[in-house]
Amino acid sequence: MTQLIDFILHIDEHLITIVNSFGNWTYLILFLMVFIETGLVIFPFLPGDSLLFAACALAANSAYHLNVWLFFALFLAAAVIGDTVNYEIGKHLGLAASNSGLFGRLINREKLASAEAFFNKHGGKTIAIARFMPLVRTFAPFVAGGSNMHYGKFIHYNFLGGFLWVTMCCLAGFFFGNVPFVKAHFSAVVLGIVAISLIPVLITALRSRKPAPAEEQ
Repeated sequence: MTQLIDFILHIDEHLITIVNSFGNWTYLILFLMVFIETGLVIFPFLPGDSLLFAACALAANSAYHLNVWLFFALFLAAAVIGDTVNYEIGKHLGLAASNSGLFGRLINREKLASAEAFFNKHGGKTIAIARFMPLVRTFAPFVAGGSNMHYGKFIHYNFLGGFLWVTMCCLAGFFFGNVPFVKAHFSAVVLGIVAISLIPVLITALRSRKPAPAEEQ
């Protein structure tokens, strides 16, 4: 866990190491990281927003010879394909599988319950909204599949959410990632990104804790 936190807080330095060590294989490595975060329900803790931001910040620096448009295409493909795989896992295994067996022990039940509550409240648009909510975005497609959401509706929100998420994160990284203040305080910026992305989760959690108003007699 300590290594994961260090990777997230110093993701810019770690990405530079990856680029210097693996060259063009960096594209595949980052594609797989985004795919795994969204596609495998047992890995909700991998960095998402900060990874896209940092990668496109490096692409804006000509010294690293990275193509931001290739990053954009790969990240979008990873996000959409990852959610689709996650949906299929939920559809074929069903939500009941999360309550028993080895697979069930690997699932974060609290986060799964939060995703279910959010999905039940907001319906199909949860798939798009959840893109901007760490942890929830990993469980939302799984819940959608387990709830037998129509695939046509799912893929519509899947692509919409993925496109908006990748566009915003990549543009922010490309245009602001190399600002001197941002570069000098990159760890603080990453924490800020994580904090902002967690706001919808906190709001949803607080609302769910509020007691329902008493029914009128």
